[in-house]
Amino acid sequence: MNVDQLRYVIEVAKVHSISAASQNMHVTLPTISQSISHLEAELGVKLFTRSRNGTVPTPEGIHLIRIASEIMDKINELKEEAQSYTHSLSGELRLATIPGPMSLLVKTIAAFKKDYPNIQVEISEQSSQDILNDIHHHKIDLGLIILYEDLQPSIGELNFAKVIEAKLQCCVSRNSALALRDSITPEDLRRYPLVLYKEDYILWFVDHLASRYGPFNVMFTSNNQEAIKGALREELALTLGLDYTFNHADSLLYKEFKLLAIDTPTNSLVPLGWVQHPNKSGSKIVKHFIRRLKMQFES
Repeated sequence: MNVDQLRYVIEVAKVHSISAASQNMHVTLPTISQSISHLEAELGVKLFTRSRNGTVPTPEGIHLIRIASEIMDKINELKEEAQSYTHSLSGELRLATIPGPMSLLVKTIAAFKKDYPNIQVEISEQSSQDILNDIHHHKIDLGLIILYEDLQPSIGELNFAKVIEAKLQCCVSRNSALALRDSITPEDLRRYPLVLYKEDYILWFVDHLASRYGPFNVMFTSNNQEAIKGALREELALTLGLDYTFNHADSLLYKEFKLLAIDTPTNSLVPLGWVQHPNKSGSKIVKHFIRRLKMQFES
């Protein structure tokens, strides 16, 4: 058994294809196929079966490949630890975030890359549930999520650490009559169309209010900030967002828009934080990045 064999089975399990894995890893198809066969012979267990869905892990393979992923995480941790003594940290950092904090995360990455140019950073924007699923399956190293009530069961054995607490606010055009107020009730919100960020917690919150106060008029959901701002400028709709998003927005937002508190007991503070697999807790790269992330949010 060797490290390359573990890398190959992990990649095949991820893409469900030996040919795709060979392309992704720049290794010939026979090399990967033979490596898997030799590993299966050594372990005495069939790791994959071929089907219409491609090359998929057997039930035994799923368990063993998960262990292989954990072993590779430990090997990478060992390499990082050794590199930290030479002050030349290098490797890969795979990140995912809910839509709201993306601009803050980009700033953190820029500062991080300046100090650690040899670390390759990959970032994606996903829903909270998808982020948790990818961390469970070792597809990403670190995720940034809002941990709200319905998401708690999905955390499982993953590590979650709060960075800040956030609260939803309503954003309206300063030309709107609502801009004369400091807060808005759920009953008032139901009288206006809403344009919403396509983010799990915001959509869950609106559904939660709808179950108590009646349906809301959601015009559209989008992660396009300009589309949402355009609807607000034209006074076509209101929007909801977490306060940290507005607090770190450009100054133009405060000239054009007004933030209102949402007057309901259910609008409580929720933690925004990073989540990672326990096997990643010793990663030097992840530790250094988390430190920078905290500095960015506290600034």
